[in-house]
Amino acid sequence: MKPYIYLTRKLPEEAYQKLVGRFDVHMWEREDQAVPHDVLLSQAAKADALLTVVSDPVTQEVFEAGKRLKVVANMAVGYDNIHVDAATEKGVYVCNTPDVLTETTADLTFALLLAAARRVVEAAEFIKDGKWQSWSPFLLAGHDVHHKTIGIAGMGGIGEAVARRAKGFGMEILYHNRSRKPDAEEALGAQYCSFDELVERSDFLVAMTPLTPDTKHLFNADVFKKMKSSAIFINASRGAVADEAALAEALKNREIAGAGLDVFAEEPISADHPLLALENVTALPHIGSATMETRIKMIEICVDNIERVLTGQKPKTLVNTILLEP
Repeated sequence: MKPYIYLTRKLPEEAYQKLVGRFDVHMWEREDQAVPHDVLLSQAAKADALLTVVSDPVTQEVFEAGKRLKVVANMAVGYDNIHVDAATEKGVYVCNTPDVLTETTADLTFALLLAAARRVVEAAEFIKDGKWQSWSPFLLAGHDVHHKTIGIAGMGGIGEAVARRAKGFGMEILYHNRSRKPDAEEALGAQYCSFDELVERSDFLVAMTPLTPDTKHLFNADVFKKMKSSAIFINASRGAVADEAALAEALKNREIAGAGLDVFAEEPISADHPLLALENVTALPHIGSATMETRIKMIEICVDNIERVLTGQKPKTLVNTILLEP
């Protein structure tokens, strides 16, 4: 019997053709709806491999059901949607897609910063709605980006790529990270500082931290109160690193000037979410890595990891590396 593979999203045929024939490949066909959890559970019970996306909750229950499961290939760098401890306990490899999306996500992050600063989305809707009746000096006036101070919380690969873009705008670059990055300091002129200093000095505070128990709601009401009233908060990491209720209050009360958000605690975000009612919020549907080139590469990495595991080889981008220890 061929190993059974389940893909939780509809993918282009050419993207998974490498698996077809050698394996029994099945796929969630609906493009307008995420795979329901009960369907994921029933498929996991039959599957040797799962290809998942960042919004799929691959819970302990999934691993309990997946008696034959050998590998979960997650189409993302982050894997906070996966119960890695449960996977490790069951001997299931968890793989991600690091590095390939670094520059693409940095592009989107800086585009989001620019859009939020210059009110690009708001201005585009303004003209489409026929509201542009005359020119005035402060019509949709936003904030300069050039030569301002950017503060990056989380100086991993994507954070450094954002800093490189900021350097091109002549920005002062501050960062906070678990460890200092001497190479980035030398190459980019980036300055390491405490988290509190980062918050207080930044004109643009950019969240690039992974979601962990320590970083959940790292950006909370106290943080937003310490920010400049002219500052803009950018989140392109994980939604839950910010307390969304506190953020909405800070924006509503003009404690900070604006926010650019590509990620949310619950995705897809509800249309009646308080953040979406605010004019000073630029919101995107988690498209950080969404270019044709990068998404295809991410799928290829997932497919390659699945193929390697199911043919007795080591996966290339393993999260729970303890499984390879002797």
